[in-house]
Amino acid sequence: MLKLSLENSERPPYLRLANELHLYPSEVYASVKRARASHLVQGPELGDRLNRSSLLEFLIHGVRYAFPAETGAPTRGVPTSYAALPLSKTISDAGELPPVWPYADGKVRGYSFAPLHKNVPEAALEDERLYELLALVDALRNGRARERNLASQELTRRLEMPTNAKS
Repeated sequence: MLKLSLENSERPPYLRLANELHLYPSEVYASVKRARASHLVQGPELGDRLNRSSLLEFLIHGVRYAFPAETGAPTRGVPTSYAALPLSKTISDAGELPPVWPYADGKVRGYSFAPLHKNVPEAALEDERLYELLALVDALRNGRARERNLASQELTRRLEMPTNAKS
């Protein structure tokens, strides 16, 4: 649904979404079907348009319970949560290892932070705006109160703003 939040109109074809997210088309189809049932998208008769207010409510109040953070040992990977933009501009790491999505080609050493899907690092590295949204969601999943508050504010700003505007 985060990828759909970056679209200006109706849902793009499943194949395009699948390619951009490094998923199978059937996974994208099943995701949209679940989102319809949860009222996160408005249904095929309305072009599967994203219900931004419902998505925002779920992210702020439910994502940390539905997708709890799984952290682990130090590894190489892609920074996430407060260690990635946009929160990395505001929050310093105080010398501790940052959270990273494990990724063989990652350039940052940090503690393992399981992404929402195993292909998140690849998709995020190809789409800067998606990367920032995913990192903000990870701050909601496992951040301290200040990080969660900043992530909530930033997600609210991004999901409520016109999608064709640059952040």
